[in-house]
Formats: sequence, structure tokens, C-alpha cells
Amino acid sequence: MTTSTHSTKEPAVAPADAARGGGTVTDRLIDANARYASSFDDPGMDARPVLRVAVVACMDARIDLHAALGLQLGDCHTIRNAGGVVTDDVIRSLTISQRALGTTSVVLIHHTGCGMQTITEDFRHELELEVGQRPPWAVEAFQDAEQDVRQSIRRVRTSPFLPHVDDVRGFVFDVKSGRLAEVTAD
Repeated sequence: MTTSTHSTKEPAVAPADAARGGGTVTDRLIDANARYASSFDDPGMDARPVLRVAVVACMDARIDLHAALGLQLGDCHTIRNAGGVVTDDVIRSLTISQRALGTTSVVLIHHTGCGMQTITEDFRHELELEVGQRPPWAVEAFQDAEQDVRQSIRRVRTSPFLPHVDDVRGFVFDVKSGRLAEVTAD
């Protein structure tokens, strides 16, 4: 679980620059952090999000989540994973977000053209054949993003660990237009 990190500052390393140059990508990230830290001012914020919202979204690199939602540093908790699906670990993070850090709303975001629509649960079997051990986690692949948002809404609303399930809404982000389309629960 992380606090929003959207900022109006230009990135320390332009995306095109991160793909070229000497050293590893991690070396370049560490260098960028040194530049960032040299002018960093502690915002003096609490870990509790100002808007009392947790956003669960896909980790897809095409989605600038905070810009797309107009969020600023400290506004929300963001939880990202492959597909933006509500897994046991997402429930764990949401439970901590709500019970320890005061969030009361949950926003769930999947997106068009998601890679999770191109793989199947056979991925686990293929991994087992390759490495000799079956992963303990489910792939959580899906074919229909809207239907999976509905499933994620149900998982949040029915979790016994989450005290705040009245304001849970789900969306599909269009990676071509940048627009959110709300998905109504069954």
C-alpha cells in the first residue's frame, strides 16, 4: 500500500532517456533519486490519505493513475497489481487502509487491452513445468474486463475484514481515450 506520489514536477529522467544510456535501469533510477532527493522538501504529511479513498488498479505502465484521476500527493492509497484484480493481498492492503489509516471509499480500475485478457490459468502449469514448482497464487486472468470489475466489487463488498463497503465503485479505463467507464454491479 502506498500513498499517492503524483507531483507537478517534471520526472527526473525522461521516459525515452530511461531506455538508453549507460548502466542498468536500476542504476539510472538510483541516479534519478539522488537528483530528486537533492531538492526534496518533506511535505509533513500523515500516511492517512486526505480523500479517504483507496484506489485499486492495474500495474499497466500506460496508465498515469494519479493524473487520470486528478489526484495529488497524499490524496489516496494506491494498490496496483496485474489486472487490478481484488486478490487476498489486495483485501489485506484495503483492510489496513481502512482499519488503520481511515479510508472509507474504494475505487476499482481495470482497463482496455489488458494483458490479463491474453493469458490463462495454464500460465501456472507452464511455470511449474519450467521451474519445477507450482506457484501458490492464482493468475486471476479474465476475458471480460467489465465482468472482472463486477467480481472485484463483489469481493470487496463481501469481505468480512472491510468495515466500509458502501462506497465501492468500479471502472474500465480506456487506454486510447483516457476516459473511465463506470461498471455497475450486478
